Amino acid sequence: MSKRFTDDHIKAWNRDGAVLIPSFFTAEELAPVVKDFELLYGERRERSRTAHTEEKDVQRGFNFDQFKNIDDMPFDCSPALNLLGLHPALIELARAALETDDVRLYQSHSWAKHTGETNYDQPFHCDYKNHTLTVPSDERALRTINIMIYVTEVRDDLGAIHYVPQPESNPITGENRSMFLDGDPDAQNQLKAIERSGAGPAGSIFAYGIDVYHRGTNLTAPDGFRYTLTSSYKAAGNDMIGWSAWPYSFMKPWHLLFDNATPDQLSCLGVPRPGDPFWTERTIARSQERWPNWDMSAYKAAMSVPA
Repeated sequence: MSKRFTDDHIKAWNRDGAVLIPSFFTAEELAPVVKDFELLYGERRERSRTAHTEEKDVQRGFNFDQFKNIDDMPFDCSPALNLLGLHPALIELARAALETDDVRLYQSHSWAKHTGETNYDQPFHCDYKNHTLTVPSDERALRTINIMIYVTEVRDDLGAIHYVPQPESNPITGENRSMFLDGDPDAQNQLKAIERSGAGPAGSIFAYGIDVYHRGTNLTAPDGFRYTLTSSYKAAGNDMIGWSAWPYSFMKPWHLLFDNATPDQLSCLGVPRPGDPFWTERTIARSQERWPNWDMSAYKAAMSVPA
């Protein structure tokens, strides 16, 4: 697999707290993912086309309707969407950004937005409010990297994320970067005056930290829609950061991942790697009973358990 990001991207990530990487995924890789999104959200898009919501009746700022087309992995569709957030290139990017070989996927959700469904315009904010009970660490290995994957094209009239690099926001907000600036219209206006657009073609990714000022923008293109997948990584053992407790959603179609993911991908969900002391004849037998189509040959070979 050829490297899909450069050292300059990592430098920009470290300097600005955010970086846009165009064409990270190919059209061929995204084609089945688009079909999955259509399966999950296509009917809602059709409904939004017939909605006639007037601008004056749509709440500005944060509102619940902005988040109603979100679902957490695993998704009830094909393996394509389920495995996209665990793509080896994303794992490689997370390892490079966090400077560790052992990373965990702690959040992955699909998000569909449609023109007219609501006003998606938001004030500038930081995301650490719901990723940690503390604050972002000063140590790079204890940071997080949130990766927004553009499954479809994301233009400014299709709700592109807007952000301000940290060196440019610090003189306005201070280096502590409070979670919310709702009560500071002056700071909001100053940030808006220097904001950058994260618009990009389908297949692009926008990687950003939980203490970067950013905001959602409204979709204005007629019959417009955008499909994105968020994939968030942290270093293994970083208990300060969290979002999804994957076992909590045990009723969801996890077999799509166990039946198709590699040991490296599964390790990002907390599944011990082949050769880990966790794996015994008993734990392998019980795991095989739970996931009968899981190819456990690598785990068996690592401990010489008969196939």
